[in-house]
This record gives sequence, C-alpha cells and structure tokens, in this order.
Amino acid sequence: MPEIHVLFILFLRSYKRMKILIVEDNDRLRKSLLDYLRDEGFATDAAADGEEGLYKAMNWDYDALILDVMMPVMDGFEVLKKLRGAGRTMPVLMLTARTPLADRLRGLDGGADDYIKKPFEMEELVARVRSAIRRTGGSPNPMLEVGPIKLNTAARTATVNSHPVELTAREYALLEILAMRRDEVVSRDFIYERLFDERDETQSNMLEVYVYKLRQKFGREHIITRRGMGYQLTA
Repeated sequence: MPEIHVLFILFLRSYKRMKILIVEDNDRLRKSLLDYLRDEGFATDAAADGEEGLYKAMNWDYDALILDVMMPVMDGFEVLKKLRGAGRTMPVLMLTARTPLADRLRGLDGGADDYIKKPFEMEELVARVRSAIRRTGGSPNPMLEVGPIKLNTAARTATVNSHPVELTAREYALLEILAMRRDEVVSRDFIYERLFDERDETQSNMLEVYVYKLRQKFGREHIITRRGMGYQLTA
C-alpha cells in the first residue's frame, strides 16, 4: 500500500455534507441560495411556499431548514409551529425582511434556532447553519479523530499523519459522514440521503465510485464494507 499522508484544504463549508431544505417564495433568492449552497457542497432541496416546505420537512430527513417568514399558503411561523408540534427537531433558521423585536421573539420562542435579517451575506448564512447543526448535534468541538485521520470541521481541513492530499467536495463529504460515526456501520441509505440531493441522478454505483476513490487515497483498511449493511471508517 502506498504511503498516505493527507491534508485536505477544501472549499466545502458544511459540518458534514449536510442536507438542507430552503423554503423561500422569492424565486430569485431561492435559486441564489440553491446555487450557492450546492456550490459549497451541501445537498440542498427547495420549496416555494410554506405548505410544500412543510410536506418535505415532514417526509424527508434534513440536517437544517432555512425558512422564510412571509410566504403564501402558509407562513414561516405556522410551518415552524407544525414542525415542532410534530416533534421535528432539525435546526431552523428563519429569514425575514421584517425587523420588529416581537417578530424575532415569536420565531425564537416558537423553536427557531436562529433569525437572519435580509439582506444577508451568504458566507454568514453558511456559518450560522453550520454552527446551529453543531449545537443541536451536541458536538461543539470541531475536531474529529479516527486513528491517524483528523478533521477540523471549523477550519475545513483534515490531516492523516499531518501531510496533504486533495479530495473533491463529495469525497470529503463521504469521509466526514463516516468520521462522524467512527467505528459504526453507516447504511447505504443514510449515506445516499446525505450525499445526494433531488437534483442528482442517483445511479446505483455512484457511492461505490466514491468509496473506491477514498480507498485509493487512504487504504482499504480504513474503509470497510459490511456486506448488506453499509460502510465503516475505522482506525
């Protein structure tokens, strides 16, 4: 096996390749958010009104929800109320052009994790999403270690014995998903749900291709196939 010494310097901004739902009725802003978050390596879906957003949030697993306040059919406050009433606990970041303190308190008291005023910088939004997921996931420490492999999710870097190699965003995303659950068997369905979004054409061999590429760079002994179950990252 070739000697492997890896440092990833990546443009991926997520804590893992998070799956995000954007609920925003403004077509231009919704598309801008989708394009930006996908370029940053997020698996991202979208809805154009509160009713559609509620349906998706109730029927698929998301790591975070970006929720506009003022929307047709059902506003963001009502979506939030129904989600929390149904026991859905994903972080919710509310977007609004409205500034009254009463509105912000209503959102936060209703279970929102953060409140972002329009207009905003995309970089700040991504940082707040990442921070909310770290808090609700109970992992404020940005360091992940699996034997010689170390990931700093805040700095977006990782090392294996402190030496560098480059990974694509999806290769890194897969590695981080596995590292978050070190020594556990992670099912193929779970990985597919986090690694791909509704825009992707999910081919049956796509996951195997990314696993193969990681093994080329890390060695087979760190990424184990559990037949019929999934994959496991081990020291």
